[in-house]
Formats: sequence, structure tokens, C-alpha cells
Amino acid sequence: MITPTPRAALIFAAGVPLALVLVAINPGWWSLTFDYGLIVITAVATDAMLVLPRRHLKLAASPPERLHVGETGAIAVEIEAARHPRATRLDVLPEQRGALDRADTETVALAPATSARVSLPMTARRRGRVFIDALWLRWRGPLSLVQWVHRVPVNATVDVVPSVRGVRNAALQFHSHEAMHGMKVQQQKGEGSEFEALREYLPGLDPRHVDWKQSARHRRLLCKEFQTERNHPVVMAFDTGHLMLEPINGLARLDHAINAALALAWVSLHGGDLVGIYGFDATVRVYHAPVRSIARFGNIQRSTAELAYHTEETNFTLGLAELNIRLKRRALVILFTEFIDTVTAELMIESLQHVANRHVVVLVTLRDADLQRTIDAEPRTFEAVAETVIAEDFQTDRAIVFERLERMGLHCLDTPSAGLSVALINRYLHIKQRGLI
Repeated sequence: MITPTPRAALIFAAGVPLALVLVAINPGWWSLTFDYGLIVITAVATDAMLVLPRRHLKLAASPPERLHVGETGAIAVEIEAARHPRATRLDVLPEQRGALDRADTETVALAPATSARVSLPMTARRRGRVFIDALWLRWRGPLSLVQWVHRVPVNATVDVVPSVRGVRNAALQFHSHEAMHGMKVQQQKGEGSEFEALREYLPGLDPRHVDWKQSARHRRLLCKEFQTERNHPVVMAFDTGHLMLEPINGLARLDHAINAALALAWVSLHGGDLVGIYGFDATVRVYHAPVRSIARFGNIQRSTAELAYHTEETNFTLGLAELNIRLKRRALVILFTEFIDTVTAELMIESLQHVANRHVVVLVTLRDADLQRTIDAEPRTFEAVAETVIAEDFQTDRAIVFERLERMGLHCLDTPSAGLSVALINRYLHIKQRGLI
């Protein structure tokens, strides 16, 4: 579609006050106003003939195969103007649907008889699917009096999956896959019940592990070493209720939890444990039994993509009771959830008690930096004082809940989103080394 530009409309509208001035000076000059309008219309028509014809424009768009949630991808667009002698500047804007950041218009300069490439950034904020329906192009004539607006259908679908790039970076802090020459054996020593070897006692070792019988036989103090046990089920349980939809640093709490869980899954599978996925809110949504082998990591990633966003209230009684029934052997259950105060957490505490009687439970929540900033900010108005008091009450209620859970024997982890993956892996390694599973 070709239309006049605001510049053409302004030039044409400037003839109205000019005509009034001329007629006021000399009524016989009224014919000059028609000449002015004719000149403007002629200039617009000339610009329309010189503008890049739509039929000479060729475009090829290549959307990304997939996007990682919270990361930025790009639509690669190649534009070519065949048989057009003048350079043209084009504005390109994608028509998209889904949980994406607002698209910005990108400008590309197209030289004669050449092609140009432009990348249109796409940032997904939620898992699922996004749609690229079309690309809108806009370009002007050499006089900038007319512009073409053209819509090119694309009809592409892009899957938004959990990010695994940060998973590998976090896992590298805990595993060394290769040494300078071949593979390096990494001994996992801890305080488990699997006996590894005897070594001479040194200051700093636990005196409780001294083997007195062997020490008497060899006439020197010998201490037992234990190897960290493997082959334990590790179940990532996700609360997919409405509280997990709250965004933190541009991502929903659920997505932060999934990214951290994938990092832990990578480490657990490398350590010889089994990893399973469980999701629930008002009802059970997803359950994948624990599996072993790092080759299954792709399956685990795809299973986390099934954790959809739901607005229902979370039923901890049903969800945790169902999980307790499905787990036939002692496991490490890592529950990613959120609560507001002691009242909303009461049913959660009661249900977690039943799970903790058979399994090792780690409760993982995300600390809200905005809430802490509200508490630390200097209150200058009455409204600010009220916000500070309310925020402080929320923090106190959370501390009370965590204290009750820790007295019940649960492990609580309340950290900012930036350090969640590393903190979770450290807690997992601590539990393994202590032989708590």
C-alpha cells in the first residue's frame, strides 16, 4: 500500500495559510494557490514513480528453530531489490504473537543491485510457543513524499524451551570432564556408608572414623574413608500454581526454578543418581519416573517443557500425598514452590511433614529483591512507611515458616535468582557427602 508521508501532508497543508495571506494582499492572486497545490501533487506523483516498486523487492526470512527462555534470538532477514538503480532505506518490523518482548523496528540500507541482511531480536519470557505471522516493510521515495507499506507473510512457529546454556556453565564448576591426556577419574569421597579405604589419621579428620581394631593391628592410627553413595532417586517437584507466575528479573519464578533444576539434573546424572520430574498445582500435571544416564538429559529437558503455567491455587495436600505414594524408595525430593505468609503455608507444612518422614526434602524458594529493597529504602512518606511495614511482616512470616520446617528436619533454600543454581548444587553435594539420602 502506497500512502503520502507526513512530510507531504505538511507541505500541502502549508499552502492554506499561504493562500489566505495572498488573497488578503491581493484577491487577484487566488489562482497562485492552485498552482502551489498542483506543484505539490506533481512532486508527490514524481516521488511515487521513483520509489522502489514492490514487485522488485525479494525477501527471505529465517526464524530460529527454538528460543531459550530469557535469552535473545533473532529472525534473519535477507532483502534484495532487483533492477532498482537507487539506494533505499527500509524499516522492518515483525508481526509476532506470544510471550515475547515488544519488537522494535530495524532499519537496513539497501544498495542498488545488492542484497542486505538484518537481524530482528526476539526475547521470550515464558516457555511454550510463539508465532511469527508476518514481516512489515516500509520504505520511502527519494523525496520522502510517499511511502510503501508492505506485509510479507511468514507463518512460522518457534518453540520456547528452558535454557541449558547456563546449565553447562554451572555444571562445569563441579565437574571436570577431561584432563590434558584423556579422561580424569574423579573420586567422590564423603561421609556415606560405602567404605572406600583406610588411610593414616591426620589432624583434621573425623576421630569418629578411626578404626581401632585395624589401628591396633598396624600399631598406628588408621581412619576409614567412605565413598559418596550413588544410584539415589532425585525428584524435582515443581509447584505450577499462580504464585509461581510472578516475574523476577524478567522471568517467572517457575522458569528460574526449571533452569536451576536442569543444572542440578546435569550434575546428578553425572554423579550416577536418577532424576525424575513432578509437577502439580490444583492437580497432578506431570510425572516422569526417575531415570539414570546423562544420555537421558535431553528427555528430562523436554519433560520440563510440559510444565505449563497455571493460575489455580496449589493443593499441597493432594500433590505431595500423590508424590509420596509414587515414590517406592527413599529419595531426595526438591520442591520448588512459593508461599506468602504463615497462613497460606500451613497446609504446605503439614503435607511436607508426611513426605519428610520417608524422604529427604529440600524446600527451594526465590528471594524477592524488590521486597528487600522496599525494606531497606528510607521511608519519606506515609505510604512508604506502610509499604516498609508490610514488607517487613512478609519477611518475618517467611522466617517463621523456614524455622518450623528446619525444626522438622527439612532443608530450606531461599536465595536470589542469580545464585540459585550454584546454591542448589552445593546443597545437593552437601546432602550427598553427609550420606543423608
